[in-house]
Formats: sequence, structure tokens, C-alpha cells
Amino acid sequence: MAISKEKFKNILFFIVIGLLLIPKTRKPIQVFLQKGIAMFGPSLESTDDLKTISDYNWMLKDENQETYHFQSAQGKVVLINFWATWCPPCIAEMPSMQKLFDDYKGKVEFLFVTSDDFSEVNTFLKDNNYTFKVYQPATQYPEYFDVTTIPRTFLIDHSGQIIIDESRSANWNSDKVRTTIDNLLKASANE
Repeated sequence: MAISKEKFKNILFFIVIGLLLIPKTRKPIQVFLQKGIAMFGPSLESTDDLKTISDYNWMLKDENQETYHFQSAQGKVVLINFWATWCPPCIAEMPSMQKLFDDYKGKVEFLFVTSDDFSEVNTFLKDNNYTFKVYQPATQYPEYFDVTTIPRTFLIDHSGQIIIDESRSANWNSDKVRTTIDNLLKASANE
């Protein structure tokens, strides 16, 4: 008995829907789909639309409850990523974030910010061999971040201008991002 193309498509559709309804298979499928979306790099902000950070009054805490004052990032190139361990788009972009972190740590200030419990975060980091430091907000983030969805990532230049404001998963290890960061680092070194 031969199955028609149309019937095969319908069966495949119902299988995918069924897998999405099962909690144990839903998340891996969502992450896989988000990785397809994350193949593209983030968009640079238009030079006419650049917002500048004027208030660095924000505090974060690490797993040891040590405080990080955002003021210490003033004058530096900064990448801030708001994310969560349960968020498929966040999970999809993390490998590219790790590669970027590996190459630019010590040159760029990386702030990975989550509201997740550190026990969940540490398990996630360990399971995926991620080496970046994670923070939780200790105070309300400044209003210019206006984080309503995650992942949300900002690339900020040394003068406080938001060069990238991305509200979806993206390839942060793209040539476009690397060239942008290299140019920002050169500009900050020349001032």
C-alpha cells in the first residue's frame, strides 16, 4: 500500500505536533529550530538611532553574592546578555556566545545576566562546558535596557552608545559581530 505525498505530509505534521506536546521532546526541538534562526548575526543599530547610556547605576551579584557595579564597565566595550537556562532561543545562541567570550575575554566586558537560581545555572554551564561568569540582578536594571523578552543582548561601545540591541537568538560569533567589536576596541584604544 503506497502512501500519497499529501498523506505523508499530514502524518509527519501530526508526529511533529505530538513531539512538541511531550515535555521531554519539546525543548530539544525548540532549541534545534532556534539554532536555525540563530545562524544569522544580529543587526547593527542605525547611526541615527543610537542610544547612549547615561546612568551606570546598576548592581549585579555573582554566585558568591559578590557585587558587580556596572559603573566599573564605564569606558569599556561591553556585551550584556539577558538569558535563562529554560529559554530555547537563549540555549541556541550560547555556543556562539562562548566562542566570542573565549576570543575576547579580557578585552570586552561580558555580563551574562539571569534570574535563574545559581544551582540551575551552574548545572547548565557545567553540562555545556561554558566558562563565562553569570550574574543575577541585585538592583533593577536601568530603564534604557527595557528587557521584556529573552534573549536580549546589547553591545555597548566605550562611550556608552548601544551599537547592537538584539531581541532574538543570533550568531554572536559572526564576522559582522567580530569586525564590529574589533573596530570598537580600536576606537577605544585611540581615545
